[in-house]
Amino acid sequence: MKKLYYSIGEVSEITDVDAHVLRYWESVFDELSPKKNKAGNRTYKENDIETILKLKELIQEKKYSTKGAQQVLKDGGTDGENEEVPVSLKKDLKEMRVFLKNLLEKL
Repeated sequence: MKKLYYSIGEVSEITDVDAHVLRYWESVFDELSPKKNKAGNRTYKENDIETILKLKELIQEKKYSTKGAQQVLKDGGTDGENEEVPVSLKKDLKEMRVFLKNLLEKL
């Protein structure tokens, strides 16, 4: 289910990152700057979700500090290790999982 824009709730569900963490990361990382609509709600695009998944991998899984994660993003997004699954594929798989979960709940 591809969309042009995602709400913070949808992004939180897709990435499994709490909304308050997303807002914090927005204040720390220049690479993450979702636009706000007229109502003041954040609107995330596909590339924002990919950035969030990369940050989640660096900070929550590989235990980088925010400064370390900033350096990795500044250096082009690679931390020197072989990436097993591309971030864009992870995003698509997580999005599919959320869609299927919601579909199952409706049955």
